[in-house]
Amino acid sequence: MTRVKICGISDIETAVAAGKAGADFLGMVFVPSRRQVAPEQARRIVIAVSQLNPRPQIVGVFVNKPAEEVNRIADYCQLDWTQLSGDESWDYCKQIQKPLIRVFHIPANACQVEISTEICKGYTIIAPRQLICLLDSTAGGAYGGTGKPFHWQIAKPVAEKFPVMIAGGLTPDNVEELLELTHPWGVDVSTGVETGGKKDIAKIKALIDTIHRIDFEQTGGGRLG
Repeated sequence: MTRVKICGISDIETAVAAGKAGADFLGMVFVPSRRQVAPEQARRIVIAVSQLNPRPQIVGVFVNKPAEEVNRIADYCQLDWTQLSGDESWDYCKQIQKPLIRVFHIPANACQVEISTEICKGYTIIAPRQLICLLDSTAGGAYGGTGKPFHWQIAKPVAEKFPVMIAGGLTPDNVEELLELTHPWGVDVSTGVETGGKKDIAKIKALIDTIHRIDFEQTGGGRLG
């Protein structure tokens, strides 16, 4: 089963709708951006989503903040996971109290061996069930939300070794290509399910429905006999 994370959630209505549509993770951004949420609003979203069954896991996205501040916000907002999307070291990661999603920004000249080595290092430092590695594109020094894909081919051998998420430029129209190529543990989508800079519930549903269909077909559910 391919896990789905919808990131950049900033209001209760979208959070609840994405959860009902089948999102496994909902991400909220705590760094300056058009998707940024204040801790008080994030806490209200978490409380609303907690009424769902099944309930999606809630992720807080941070970039280069002091670990103490990250832990304080994560605790106050009752987050399930902390996502680090900046330049944080593995030593820094050990200070984070919540289970961790660690982002790796993939440049155009990325080396698959170097990516695998760094992820392997992470799993020697952080317990496997407490760590998810996320491969994302990089553009203009941005730490995420670029809406640009990287070369997915480089992720294929990494996804075969590790349970990684893939982000960057994914949409309901191209996610099938990604899944057929790399078979990742999960996908992370934000810009690709927006219209006019705001989350589009129809696009979220289309993305999740497509992923569920592909999973069904790949597990043999689509074959007769």
